[in-house]
Amino acid sequence: MSKKLLGCLVLVAHMLALSGCGLIDMVYLPPSEDTAQEIFEAANDAMSEKNYVRAVELYNKLRDTYPFSPYTIDAELSLADAHYLDGDYELAAESYKDFESLHPRHDSIPYVLYQTGMSLMKQFTSIDRATTELHEAYAYFSRLCQTFPDYPSVPEARKNMGTCRALMAEHELYVADVFWHMGKYGPAWRRYEFVRREYPDVTEVAELAKEKALASFYRYKEEQAADIRSERQGSWRKWFTWL
Repeated sequence: MSKKLLGCLVLVAHMLALSGCGLIDMVYLPPSEDTAQEIFEAANDAMSEKNYVRAVELYNKLRDTYPFSPYTIDAELSLADAHYLDGDYELAAESYKDFESLHPRHDSIPYVLYQTGMSLMKQFTSIDRATTELHEAYAYFSRLCQTFPDYPSVPEARKNMGTCRALMAEHELYVADVFWHMGKYGPAWRRYEFVRREYPDVTEVAELAKEKALASFYRYKEEQAADIRSERQGSWRKWFTWL
């Protein structure tokens, strides 16, 4: 065999070996991880497409895989936004609170306070529910107004505070009405009085509570009088029976 032919064979064998290594790498080695920037950009694209479930998945992946990346802080805030836009207000509130806890001096804190208030307020969906989230939402809006009075969303926050107060008052009126319809006029009267005293700023509800407090008070007193008469009559019957 000539030296030229031998050289060609050696070259071909070497190339096949290199190709084989590349093929083995493709088959057996795990794919390279996406970079933090790539994940962040993909999550932002999902947000733009309103695919909030995918965005949440990617923002969580970025946070968990690259906790010290320069993109992670923005991802944490965007994660809360994704929950909010997806209508999951409970998770949104938790995420905004986590962000404030982790980054209390961040420039976005006024926005976070407002969004936390909104997330809490939107959890109140029925007048017969407890008003815990409304009270908390009111506190967040109040904090925003007091701490960052020049923030653009402050006027809207003040309006939302009024909305929270109105819903709280309507809930208390609803509870008083329940007592009234159950014939428990004493508790109803006390609850109407509570609404009148605590929510004078919710004018219509306070006026209605005042009227209903008066009516329930009269019913309550009539009940008491009837009970006294019944007790006296019972005593007289026992006396005559003894005689």
